[in-house]
Amino acid sequence: MATAFFYLFAFVCVASALMVILSRNPVHSVLYLILAFVNAAGLFMLAGAEFLALILIVVYVGAVAVLFLFVVMMLDVDFTELRQGFLQYMPIGFVVGVIVLIELLMVVIGWVISPGVVANPAMQIDPSLTNTQALGGVLYTHYAFFFETAGLVLLVAMIGAIVLTLRHKQGVKRQNPALQSARTKAQSVEVVKVQPGQGI
Repeated sequence: MATAFFYLFAFVCVASALMVILSRNPVHSVLYLILAFVNAAGLFMLAGAEFLALILIVVYVGAVAVLFLFVVMMLDVDFTELRQGFLQYMPIGFVVGVIVLIELLMVVIGWVISPGVVANPAMQIDPSLTNTQALGGVLYTHYAFFFETAGLVLLVAMIGAIVLTLRHKQGVKRQNPALQSARTKAQSVEVVKVQPGQGI
């Protein structure tokens, strides 16, 4: 039964991930992304990583994917304009894809040549600890630097996404904090001398 569920979750996860890329409707893409997250959580549950499975459901499906769905549905995003100039990034994308493919092949070849490496982890974990305790201890002690680096990478990706999708509409008034802070008394106050008996 475990093997059957593994193949079921894996097939649906890969198929939904492909549909995220191939779907023309962005709302359908987000729905397929939610399906991929749910099946990935099922794979984590089969592997015994129940904490990761629940975090994937609560954080990604319950927050991130739903946020994507609301953003796509509520904002009037012109995806035709965003897709313009897509072909100029094809060489870089091809190079990155080849590098990822080589890395995956190296992992598979290494596992075929010496399958005992997977059975001998680099760090021994106390079997008396629960899954959550062991994960927290490893993540926030031995790999704290890499964890913080991943947070910085996500921050840069978020800023890049904001910069790429930010569109300034013409005729809309908005604040400029730099100009507001640089205002002087001469720019802000105008003294008018009013003669007696006359209005302003």
